[in-house]
Amino acid sequence: MGIKFISYVPAIIGVLSIALFVFLSNPKDWKNRAFSLLNLFGALWLLALFLADTSTNPNNALWFLRLALFFGALLFLFLYYFSLIFPHKIKINVSRQFLLSLPALTIAFLSLTPFVVSSVSIQDFGAQPENVSFLYTFSDLIGIFYVIAGVSILLSKYRKSVLREEKNQIRFVLLGLMIAVVINIVTGFALTLLEIKTDLILFGGFSLFVFSLFVAYAIIKHGFMDIRLIIARTVAYLLLLATLSGIFAGTLFALTALFFESQKLDTGVKVVYVIVALVMAFLLQPLKRFFDRITNKLFYRDAYDSQELLNNLNKSLVTTIELKPLLGKSSEIIAETLKSEFCVFGIRETTKNCLLFIGDTGKQFESQDIQKIATIASRNHQKAVITDELEPGKHHLKDLLHEQKISVFIKLQSTNKTRAEHPGYIMLGQKRSGSIYSVQDIKILEIIADELVIAIQNSLRFEEIQQFNITLRRKIDEATKELRVANSKLKALDETKDEFISMASHQLRTPLTSTKGYLSMVLEGDVGVVKDKQKKLLQQAYNSSQRMVYLIADLLNVSRLRTGKFVIENKPTNLAKVVEDQIGQVRETAAARGVKINYHKPANFPMVMLDETKLQQVIMNFLDNAIYYTHAEGEINVTLSVTNQSIECAVTDTGVGVPKADQHHLFSKFYRAGNARKMRPDGTGLGLYMAQKVIVAQGGAIIFRSVEGKGSTFGFTFARSKVEIKR
Repeated sequence: MGIKFISYVPAIIGVLSIALFVFLSNPKDWKNRAFSLLNLFGALWLLALFLADTSTNPNNALWFLRLALFFGALLFLFLYYFSLIFPHKIKINVSRQFLLSLPALTIAFLSLTPFVVSSVSIQDFGAQPENVSFLYTFSDLIGIFYVIAGVSILLSKYRKSVLREEKNQIRFVLLGLMIAVVINIVTGFALTLLEIKTDLILFGGFSLFVFSLFVAYAIIKHGFMDIRLIIARTVAYLLLLATLSGIFAGTLFALTALFFESQKLDTGVKVVYVIVALVMAFLLQPLKRFFDRITNKLFYRDAYDSQELLNNLNKSLVTTIELKPLLGKSSEIIAETLKSEFCVFGIRETTKNCLLFIGDTGKQFESQDIQKIATIASRNHQKAVITDELEPGKHHLKDLLHEQKISVFIKLQSTNKTRAEHPGYIMLGQKRSGSIYSVQDIKILEIIADELVIAIQNSLRFEEIQQFNITLRRKIDEATKELRVANSKLKALDETKDEFISMASHQLRTPLTSTKGYLSMVLEGDVGVVKDKQKKLLQQAYNSSQRMVYLIADLLNVSRLRTGKFVIENKPTNLAKVVEDQIGQVRETAAARGVKINYHKPANFPMVMLDETKLQQVIMNFLDNAIYYTHAEGEINVTLSVTNQSIECAVTDTGVGVPKADQHHLFSKFYRAGNARKMRPDGTGLGLYMAQKVIVAQGGAIIFRSVEGKGSTFGFTFARSKVEIKR
């Protein structure tokens, strides 16, 4: 008897103590719950084995052995469940886990029937099963299966984990499980198989205690709990259990000895008494809490935790800034906690002289009725008005509140005493229990009112900003619509202008061409000898006509760009000759203004595929600008160069240059620099604009460099490989 007690009872107490210790550390943690249930089933398994081995009655031993098989099956099942959630949960398939649980559940419930064990025999080492079915062996195989499955899951988590702490936890659990398995193999399998008669067989239950110690250490070691706090709680709880169990068991033994003196109690019965005493003590606190809830519902139906109310309200206030959701949720919390028939907020709208009612109630309030109540209530100089405490007939306020079925009327007053403005009111109906509002209710409502004032004011400001945004958006939309209409009119006017320029340019070009032709004939002497003075004047007239031709061409090209009719007509071009011809046309003009032109012509220049006519206009524009913006005795250098990569033409003058502030606008349509407008008021600002369009359209790039007061360089460059005509 002594060796059996030593081999079982310390293990049972140890396993239960560890289970209680871990559970109290964090009852809400699933790991702690699963581990505690695992230990509980293990303790019940050991207790059933102990009672079976110590029983002298075969029938009692048979039932205890069946209970041991029942709790053993649940023990292995919960070992598997524990591996699923330790040290963290993994995603599981509910249907699959249910199917995996069926073997253990089936064996557990069949163990309570004669299908597994039908009889036992009492031997020196305890109760030995007889007349067992194949299910008895199958239950061992099921246990081995769940152990292997649990170990596989833990090993998989160990391999996948990247956290050192988790790996250490899993390592301790696996080590404890291995030690427990070795102990069970030695005591429960090897010694039995070899038919060695020794008391060591009885110490197999310590394997569960060893496993529990390792798991508890894995949890405690890595900071899942405050050790000192839990130890203090556990010791206090164990002392309470021991005291109550001792009192209950002592009383039970004393009564049994007093009234049943002739009957001697069996040791198993005494152990059962002790276990019942422990269970009763363990259930004391849960039963106390249960009956506390029942009595509170009966005698304190309106009781509530004021701090919990404020916490819930504060949580709802930080979830949104919008007025209706904010007050709607607040109304729901207040009405539910205080058990009020309704809780409604009357809020002053910023854009209207009326109240906005927010809250859950079947009764519709009228703004003028509530404002009338508020006007009379303001004379009391109190934040909260309780209907039942008002004197009958005083200012008719009590009658008005009764008419609206309002039991409490609270003004949402700003804490700033200098401001009389307040955003609104809180109105509560009667309590559903029929009780009156207590002093605690009114105090907590006044605290809530102070908190809500700030939230409501912020929400109203937010709504004002939103309304302003809506108004601003509407005005922007209206202005945008007006701009679209004005833009459409401008586009129509622009198209009309382009049509006029195109028509006028065509009409001007015909007589101008005739004028230019006749001047050319006179200059060439086709109608007689021309004197030098006459020739000079005629040459100026001819040059002016030529510039007019270029101007009209620019206007036509601008019009064509607008309408999409601008076309580049590339053909074989001798660029060196084109440049030379254009210089020849302006030499006399340059000489007349005292400006010298130098042309640096290359010895060999390739033929290129470009639009000759439009290039003539570009070069003429560069030359014309250089002449007119260069002072007398100035100099113009025209350079045409060719390299293996590029072809480049540049016109460099020593003129007035372009101010730095105007340079980035220079190639815009109709734009002219300030100093250029002073020197040549009749310019159009189209020359450089069209030059850039022509060059870029042919795949080239504009060259521009200028320093104000020192001159400018205008030109263009093309990639040689793209424009050269191969021979």
